[in-house]
Amino acid sequence: MDKYVIHAKCGEPPQGAYSQGWRAGDFIFVPGTGPVDPATGKIVGDTIERQTDKAIDNVAAILEADGASLSDVVKVTAHLSDPDLFSRYDEVYARRFSRPYPVRTTVGSDLGASPGMMIEIDCIAYKPESAGKILSRHGRKRSSEKASKPTPKSLLKK
Repeated sequence: MDKYVIHAKCGEPPQGAYSQGWRAGDFIFVPGTGPVDPATGKIVGDTIERQTDKAIDNVAAILEADGASLSDVVKVTAHLSDPDLFSRYDEVYARRFSRPYPVRTTVGSDLGASPGMMIEIDCIAYKPESAGKILSRHGRKRSSEKASKPTPKSLLKK
């Protein structure tokens, strides 16, 4: 099983001691991602609708850096600064994700570490690696040759 860190130039950069994304086998893990402009590091939008769109844009950028998309997402956890924002957030979510929707947990959370942030989203995507292409640890295509499993040293003849 391949396991490596994903780096996306267009996604929100980590704001602390964590990675921007991980692939572990056929699963991609995207950490809590907010409505941050990757170029400026500033929160984008003053409405839950705009912030939800931007947070989902950032999630999508990290997924795309490893060949996946929002349609590959199977689990979402969303943190809202105010549970009363749920219906407005849900309208944007329903527009951005397609049926069948990923399973989801949405909770009210104190996002006070990032003043002005109304939403943070993390997700898990399922995207089997194609046998026809090998992705580098930075999400760029390395080769169009078929992937092969490395042979354990203990099986190699001397």
